[in-house]
Amino acid sequence: MSSAFEPSLSTSQHRQSMAPVGPSAADTLPSIDFGFDDLRDRMAKFTARFDAFIEQGKKRVYEERNQFRMNMAELQEDQRMKKRDIEIVQVKTSTHQQTVEKEEAETREMEAAIASLAAQRDNHLATREALKEQIAQTQAEIDARLAAQRAYAQRQEAQSRFNVPELDFWITNLCMRIEGAGHSDRLKFIFTHIDERNWEREAWFELVTSSRDYDVKHCRPKLERDKVERVLERVNESRELVILLKGMRELFVEAMRA
Repeated sequence: MSSAFEPSLSTSQHRQSMAPVGPSAADTLPSIDFGFDDLRDRMAKFTARFDAFIEQGKKRVYEERNQFRMNMAELQEDQRMKKRDIEIVQVKTSTHQQTVEKEEAETREMEAAIASLAAQRDNHLATREALKEQIAQTQAEIDARLAAQRAYAQRQEAQSRFNVPELDFWITNLCMRIEGAGHSDRLKFIFTHIDERNWEREAWFELVTSSRDYDVKHCRPKLERDKVERVLERVNESRELVILLKGMRELFVEAMRA
């Protein structure tokens, strides 16, 4: 390292003797600071950033190049797979075409068979319709005969329900008489000696005999329907007419007293 220059004492004194007494022109000039140190520091930082930028650029270029190579390899593999798929599709297409041709031939055969079966079916349908008409006519005749037999049986049953030896006994003891109600399937039962204030006052009800179960349609005086239904339930369970006659008379007596 070089040593600093130090002037001798004589030289310094000589210079002091030669120096003007007042301030020199150099002392009056303004001080100039170029900032070389700051500039040097900024240049160093810029250089570092530039080098880092270059390094990053190189790294990115390498990565992009590697990615491009990978993409190219994938594209080539995809192209190879697509080519293979195309070959497979071509084979399948050829096979499918052969299958379609075979199915078309079979379809033509089936259509011919279907046409033949359709003709047979039409003939069978015509025969069946004729048979159905004959069956319908025969069934209508059978139904008419059965209906006539049922009507006759109902009339016989309606009459047989009251053809019992006990009927006269109950007619006398219940002060009752039986009349027609204006319909072939109805009978009218009329009671007297019900009202204690007027023994001749009548109470009656109409009994429907068209079905197996008894049913009461009209009555005078009017009775509560639920009470009549309870009497009919007992009668239809036991199938004894006397229960109906006694039950209806009791309801009429109760209604008269009320």
